Amino acid sequence: MYKQVRVKGDGRVLLARAKWCDGFGSKLRGFTWRRRLDVGDGLVLVEKRDGRVNTSIHMLFVFFDLGVIWVNDAGQVVDKTLAQPWRLSYAPQAPARYVIEGHPDLLAQVQVGDVVEFED
Repeated sequence: MYKQVRVKGDGRVLLARAKWCDGFGSKLRGFTWRRRLDVGDGLVLVEKRDGRVNTSIHMLFVFFDLGVIWVNDAGQVVDKTLAQPWRLSYAPQAPARYVIEGHPDLLAQVQVGDVVEFED
């Protein structure tokens, strides 16, 4: 399943077609083993509830930088970072339910405190 990720209010599209990863296998796989990332590529890792531990990510076997945005259950961006290859873990500063991963250019398009929405 794919969803569009937009900034609520002004309607800016962050990702036109993000893979919705709400199962164990799809979350574990993420961008692991891929050799390149195009600007429009992205995925959303979905957890059942807000938390810091369950929305931590690893970059083992990821061969490129990722722009990572953490969003809580209310849709508010709570943290963002540039994740680099082969790092053991990245965790949000505040509890989150969604992890949006995409091209590093994604980070310039959103600020902590923005509200995002996911549309079919």
